[in-house]
Amino acid sequence: MEQFGIWLQELVSRLGYLEIALLMALESSLFPVPSELVMIPAGYLAARGDLNPWLAALCGAGGSLVGASVNYMIGRYVGRAFLLRYGRYLLIDQVKYAEAEAMFSANARLATFVGRFIPVVRHLISLPAGVFSMGLIPFAVLTTVGSGLWCGFLVALGYYFGEPVVAVVKTYTHEATLVAVAAMAVFIAWFLLKRRAPAPRD
Repeated sequence: MEQFGIWLQELVSRLGYLEIALLMALESSLFPVPSELVMIPAGYLAARGDLNPWLAALCGAGGSLVGASVNYMIGRYVGRAFLLRYGRYLLIDQVKYAEAEAMFSANARLATFVGRFIPVVRHLISLPAGVFSMGLIPFAVLTTVGSGLWCGFLVALGYYFGEPVVAVVKTYTHEATLVAVAAMAVFIAWFLLKRRAPAPRD
């Protein structure tokens, strides 16, 4: 894992379109690559003129789709029982997988889309999509749109706020992740409660 961390730092230090796509593919599969550490620096490099911000976000979304599709295929062709039994050997946290599966079961399409904005969940939400045989086209569309918005948001942070926000994210990635998870949990709870509320009578 230490060697993986060193390799990751080297890739981020020479970030280009190919590196963005590769790292975001890993981020959306089963490897611990925080998207904030990829896309926010990409935005900063775009502000310096080294990258095109739109192309950087597009590469991030494309890479995310590739990584998520790998997880989708694992879920579809390996199955739930195998993941629960041997998931730890594939770097799958079974507790987090269970949470992702519960979220997916509540609303498959919403979970596939919103899951792209939630740290940890974005690594795993594609697995239940495959396990429960969600249609490939809806999965790909929702994943691409959600990933594109998330990558665009992070690129914008780096682009408009520059090097200070890059330093903050590198230092406080864990804290930022907790805040993002809490905010998204509040949104999901509000959305689900709103859907379950009885329609007003005439």
